[in-house]
Amino acid sequence: MMVEQQNFKGRSRGQKHMATALWHMAPGTIHAQIDTLLPVREGEVRVQTHYSAISRGTERLVSLGAVPESEWQTMRAPFQSGEFPFPVKYGYSTAGQVEEGPEGLIGKSVFCLFPHQDHFIVPVEAVVPIPEHIPLRRATMAGNMETALNAVWDSGLSAGDRVAVVGAGIVGLLTGFLCAQMPGAEVSILDVNPDRVALGCEMGLNICLPEAAPNNCDVVFHTSVNEAGLATAIGCAGVESTIVEMSWYGDKSVNIGLGGAVHSKRLRFISSQVGMVSTQHRARWTYRRRLEKAISLLDNEALDLLVRKDVNFTDAPGLLPAILDASNTDLPPLVKYPAATT
Repeated sequence: MMVEQQNFKGRSRGQKHMATALWHMAPGTIHAQIDTLLPVREGEVRVQTHYSAISRGTERLVSLGAVPESEWQTMRAPFQSGEFPFPVKYGYSTAGQVEEGPEGLIGKSVFCLFPHQDHFIVPVEAVVPIPEHIPLRRATMAGNMETALNAVWDSGLSAGDRVAVVGAGIVGLLTGFLCAQMPGAEVSILDVNPDRVALGCEMGLNICLPEAAPNNCDVVFHTSVNEAGLATAIGCAGVESTIVEMSWYGDKSVNIGLGGAVHSKRLRFISSQVGMVSTQHRARWTYRRRLEKAISLLDNEALDLLVRKDVNFTDAPGLLPAILDASNTDLPPLVKYPAATT
């Protein structure tokens, strides 16, 4: 993959504030582009980014230009610039500190669904304050936790249920983490990667290789973006159980094994996507309320194990193609900006 990178220089020139952002310009081609920010107006904030998280599944598809044209509008990020397929500035998991805006917010740590950019301006209502006891690194997983929470709502999970989560990426591990807090629930997380299994064990979760997969589960979540993983999920399901498909395959066709006992078991398949609040909660929960709850659910130090690694923002254009590559089995690192101190 080709990588092109512009020079990272000063952030202000007189009264003008400069910002640098990562842009996907063509398949595997990433630029760092500098732009001038407009002055902050009433009702807006300017944020200095400390960390942003890489959503490997979605950002890989964006980087490859594999977002189907039928989904170009649906898959727009809240503050995306450019249009699919290219050029596009994409991302939605940023944690930083308010530099300018309402007096009560200046200096506060906030989360925003913004792309990879070192400084940005958004409406006040687009930032969600991060509690002081939640580190900024961990707060970058707010979007992932929101996805996990929405899927748990979609599943209809109940106390005492037997649950399997297939795929131990960040979303899968957070989904298993939430399910394990349900009273009496028997939760197993499955992954083919022994390193992921070791990480889950370090977090205190019940995790194993697919060979030890449970059966007769009440609820199964699939997050692996893999046909074999989906087959494993179907194999874990009990009679009249629910399989929640959390993977998004972009423009890729997927074979689903609907033979065997699938029909006689009367299995129910649900596609869960964070773009809409779960049906059971939509009448009462706004997007902001759901995001605030997701941030509060990050109040656990064990989750820091998921964000131990990072890459410098200045190096990100050259490193992102390898990070996003399908052959990379490591959890994606955070993007660390010059403002970050830890």
